Amino acid sequence: MLSLMSEPTETRRERAARRAGEFPPAPEPLPRPVLDSHTHLDITVSEAGVPGGGPADDPVAAAVALATTVGVDRLVQVGVDVASSRWGADTADAHPAVLATVALHPNEAPRLADLDEALREIESLAARDRVRGIGETGMDFFRTADEGRAAQEASFRAHIAIAKRYDKALVIHDRDAHADVLRILDDEGAPDTVVLHCFSGDAEFARECVRRGYLLSFAGTVTFGSAAGLREAAALTPVDQMLVETDAPYLTPTPHRGRPNASYLIPLTVRSLAQTTGTDLDELCAAISATGDRAFGPW
Repeated sequence: MLSLMSEPTETRRERAARRAGEFPPAPEPLPRPVLDSHTHLDITVSEAGVPGGGPADDPVAAAVALATTVGVDRLVQVGVDVASSRWGADTADAHPAVLATVALHPNEAPRLADLDEALREIESLAARDRVRGIGETGMDFFRTADEGRAAQEASFRAHIAIAKRYDKALVIHDRDAHADVLRILDDEGAPDTVVLHCFSGDAEFARECVRRGYLLSFAGTVTFGSAAGLREAAALTPVDQMLVETDAPYLTPTPHRGRPNASYLIPLTVRSLAQTTGTDLDELCAAISATGDRAFGPW
């Protein structure tokens, strides 16, 4: 049975209510396997249920099995607090198709009574073999007001240091904070692998990230009709610096926006990216898969 990462907050309950409904049908399989570079299996199951209606006694196995049928054969489970990070590390140990990242979400950092203790917990998890990334960490100026940003920045800098100490990928959450994210990375010195999760910037920001050698991970938002600027950013991103993700259960791609998301819907986003970049679908799948292995190591 799934052990929930934490007691749902009111915000999470509200999100779950908005997401009530059936998972969409499975899309056409991809010609080559790819990975989902950023998903939240714990939140998906607790808010939306088991993708595909699989057995509730092993929802992770059910989610992986469904994703595999459409060519999504690897998943990166992402932590947002100590409890979810510990759960993700244990889940990765138990499921060969799953790797984990561990971190305190930037909106979590200002809420903690003892940030240093929480960071020590994250660092202890970072040493585990199947934990391959430190994230999602970063800066969020949308949900955190001015008074919480000092704690966010301190947490972000600490996560950068952990990623470098353990030679793990740094997975960044950046919302309305592009300039500050780059400033802090430049100040601290970035790890060898930096992933901009759910890339949300414009073409200019994409150029800056590409120039620095960072990886840009695109979610279902790139399929939205209103996301012309995001598609412009994707079009100038080299395919060997591109990843794809769900951020499930959020950001479900068109035409299923508003319904629950899960890793088996990745083909919709990959096909959109192939069209946007003018890249052959088979070649794009191969490039995304190779970049995922380079970023997170062998599964």
